[in-house]
Amino acid sequence: MALKKKIKKVAKKAVKKPVKKILKKKTKKITKRRFSKAKPAIKKTPKIEGKLIGLITHYFPHVQAAVIKLKSPLAKGDTVKIKGHTTDITQTVTSMQIDRVDIQTAKKGDEIGLQVSSRVRQEDKVYKI
Repeated sequence: MALKKKIKKVAKKAVKKPVKKILKKKTKKITKRRFSKAKPAIKKTPKIEGKLIGLITHYFPHVQAAVIKLKSPLAKGDTVKIKGHTTDITQTVTSMQIDRVDIQTAKKGDEIGLQVSSRVRQEDKVYKI
């Protein structure tokens, strides 16, 4: 009987040591992955000359007109640049409307219709040059 008890104790010790070492190694690897000090990617946006005056909210392809929510005033004859993911247009303002009525100037907060030379998309930015 004494021999059986000694064998059990030796067997328990032999099993316990490798398991503890394996567990320690696994926890170290997990903590390294989980708490790595990776820096977030910084997006570099190209600098555009001019002042941001509004955003495109809608585009009507059959009349080639865009709806712009203005953040600052705009007048006929001003040069604007429309910049987006796939859009890059520079043109002068020739036709502006509010509720299908031609206007010469528009103030901050107005939603205007602007005739554009090519396709634009929602969320494209409008700059005054």
